[in-house]
Amino acid sequence: MCDDLQVIDLVVGEGKAVVKGALITTQYHGVLEDGTTFDSSYEKGRPFQCVIGTGRVIKGWDLGLMGMRVGGKRRLRVPAHLAYGERQVGERIPPNANLQFEIELLEVLTRDD
Repeated sequence: MCDDLQVIDLVVGEGKAVVKGALITTQYHGVLEDGTTFDSSYEKGRPFQCVIGTGRVIKGWDLGLMGMRVGGKRRLRVPAHLAYGERQVGERIPPNANLQFEIELLEVLTRDD
């Protein structure tokens, strides 16, 4: 895997675009390089909300979701240094892990809404 964030649009959305500071609602599935699932909002049975571009999620999400539009699906390949780096996270994410996410963007809320 390369050292750069890879962003692949699987479906290009038609709705509102993600901007810095937006509250986004997503469904996602996260896997390690070997295909092992480490996290999934689908399995939890509820969408995931976060504010983007402000350091509240991993850097790979902050960078990789900018400009994505509601209704879109995007695959992110996040190198370890843009994920959790040398930290072990819980039982499922080892140190220096490169992560892959498939993310479906459901909603974008900005201060104007």
